[in-house]
Amino acid sequence: MLAGIDTHKDTLAVAVIDPGGRPVVVTELANTEAGFDDLEQFLERHAVTRVGIEGSGNYGRGAAVRLVLAGGIEVVEVPPSLTSRERSGRPGQGKTDPIDAVAIARITAREPGLPPVRLAVGEAADLRALANRTHAELHGLRPGYQSTVPRLTGPTFIAAARDLLAGDDSVRARLIRRRLARLAELTAEIREVTDLIAAEVERVDTHLTGLYGVGPVAAATILGEIADIRRYRSRHAFASANGTAPLPANSGRTTRRHRLNRSGNRTLNRVLYTMAITQIRADTEGRAYYQRKRAEGKTGREALRCLKRRLSDVVYKTLHEDLADGRAPTPAAAGR
Repeated sequence: MLAGIDTHKDTLAVAVIDPGGRPVVVTELANTEAGFDDLEQFLERHAVTRVGIEGSGNYGRGAAVRLVLAGGIEVVEVPPSLTSRERSGRPGQGKTDPIDAVAIARITAREPGLPPVRLAVGEAADLRALANRTHAELHGLRPGYQSTVPRLTGPTFIAAARDLLAGDDSVRARLIRRRLARLAELTAEIREVTDLIAAEVERVDTHLTGLYGVGPVAAATILGEIADIRRYRSRHAFASANGTAPLPANSGRTTRRHRLNRSGNRTLNRVLYTMAITQIRADTEGRAYYQRKRAEGKTGREALRCLKRRLSDVVYKTLHEDLADGRAPTPAAAGR
């Protein structure tokens, strides 16, 4: 069975469908810890193996985290645009939470390439949340501060933010100082974890780190997401799996155009995007390739997608070179 969850501040609309897309049961649960307990039991009772959640980064964050940590069920993110398209394809139904939950479940059944939910947990998520809140407070207390402190991702900028508050004993300033102290702690923790990742990647000794735009964290992400490159029968299958295989968008006299492919592993896709942007900014083969595509008449976005597709092939080839050289980690090691 498959399920879809439409999330709201107070409630979760949950629909279970059979393999044919027919609703088996639709219910509403509380968006609370007790409701998450009921949700786990509900999905287990109906033998659900895959569940799609719309809004896993917002009101559905708690339910998504609970289901992923519980294990046993694949939990994927369903974009609102797909839900809207699915609902509009069935006119006369209107828009209700149960209808949306069924639409989300059908998308979950139909789209194998939906990305896994992104868990907003751990030090990185805490750092992001703290930084966003601190930026908001600084803006209210020191308008224009961003010219001195454009970001809060390193000791230098955190120290600069502290300097801006020197001599200010207001309650808001004291609260910001506490947040800045926590930001400094989290930044140090993340740096320590990054060093551990770098050491592990060095132990694996992969050719990936020789690619321009791939550092230790990116290499670890690729190895962890792919596990074993032999799972993909060809470079084309790999591109389809990571979402860089473009989709045709021809209409009338407009031919040989392609649009963004939003399916596939979005984590891998993001790594390839970062590689592409990094290469475009430097004197690299990737930049030369990008410029050739622009000269052929492609837009900037189209040329970038072409480069991502090319880099997907490069990663595929590099991982096979690791295999040939005996460098490839075992799936268990790659997933650590």
